[in-house]
Amino acid sequence: MMSRSAIHGVRVPTLLALFGISVVHAAQPARIADTYVPRLEKILTTNIVPFWYDKSLDRTNGGYTISFDAQGNLKQPVTKMIVTQARQVWLFSRLARAGYEPQKYLEAAEHGYRFLREKMWDSANGGFYWEVDVTGNQKLKPDKHLYGQAFGLYAISEYYLAGGKQEVLDFAVQLFHLLDEKSHDKLDGGYLESFNPDWTPSPAGQSSYMGAPAGLKLMNTHLHLLEAMTTFYRASHLPLARERLLELINIESNTVVRKTIGACTDKYDADWTARLDNGYDLVSYGHDIENIWLLMDACDAAGVSNSPFLDLYRTLFEYALKYGYDERNGGFFYTGRFNTAAADRSKSWWVQAEAIVSSLHMYEYTQDPKYLPVFENVFRFIETKMVDWTVGEWHATITAQGQAQGDKGSIWKAGYHNGRAMIECIEMLKRWGQP
Repeated sequence: MMSRSAIHGVRVPTLLALFGISVVHAAQPARIADTYVPRLEKILTTNIVPFWYDKSLDRTNGGYTISFDAQGNLKQPVTKMIVTQARQVWLFSRLARAGYEPQKYLEAAEHGYRFLREKMWDSANGGFYWEVDVTGNQKLKPDKHLYGQAFGLYAISEYYLAGGKQEVLDFAVQLFHLLDEKSHDKLDGGYLESFNPDWTPSPAGQSSYMGAPAGLKLMNTHLHLLEAMTTFYRASHLPLARERLLELINIESNTVVRKTIGACTDKYDADWTARLDNGYDLVSYGHDIENIWLLMDACDAAGVSNSPFLDLYRTLFEYALKYGYDERNGGFFYTGRFNTAAADRSKSWWVQAEAIVSSLHMYEYTQDPKYLPVFENVFRFIETKMVDWTVGEWHATITAQGQAQGDKGSIWKAGYHNGRAMIECIEMLKRWGQP
């Protein structure tokens, strides 16, 4: 299998010819690029970005207002949580780095970055508080969780890549070393997740901010540590960051995969014993699909070939297609038990966003044309059902009955999943369409 760098340097139809794939299939990537780049650009530039740029920048208190009902109206109370505050810093930084009005969106990223540093950072103990009030002065949830710290590292690293400020990189390096000192598990690997404000471990059995008992390790948290470490390593080139990135690649490609099932589960004891009790024997199709392309990107950053992982990628995607894919109506369902059809048949905005990125990555790496109809199917669902062309942004959920529901913005929903999906797909398809 050719490396991705080779794929990036040669037009995909040319590569297909090298693989002996038919001329009909060889024309597919260029057709996909020509057809979908304008539509992806439209969603990004007229639906997602204006909503967040116009509504979210809190010029009074700093940071971002991310609390809007289904009609895009401000919803009280307004609080600010590290995950979505950081995701908005990431979004505006990534827009700037992708060439979308860089000065405008770097200023928007700087606006949020300052709030992270001045209001959400624990100057006494280090690390980010989980949630603060609208002003940032009242610490509503002062404990530390690695899920939130991961998004802090991700955002700061992306902001450095977009703007090139040394002070930003220095802050990212400071956070990386803090997390390594306080939470990296040098015995069993990965990261301990839930801590008091002073970085002492949360009491065993206490429910963490992620809803799981403190002391457990989550596939979900480590997935976002993987993406954060990928971006941080690209920013810093620190040897220790690459070492941690390789460890996270191993965890997300091996440890969290239930080998006899062909899918991942989320909950683990500290020694990585899988927890399948208490309803934890559940597959999240969106996380498995997201895991595929984040692993691909992590391997690229670390300089590791993706070829040894392709069988795993196919296996995870095939499981999601078999049990979680709605081929008739479009999109992927939410969750299901092992080897059975999806039980939660709602369709979340973030799952659809990750599905279109992952399906294009699967095609780019495997050259198997079966993934292109998946992309087209899910994109049509996004375009016709998920995008709110009247209010702006995407509906949070399409119910099993086909009804749009949920807030446009909340402490868990900002412009990260869908904004990122548009940018990633546009950049990939533009490569495919190059002569």
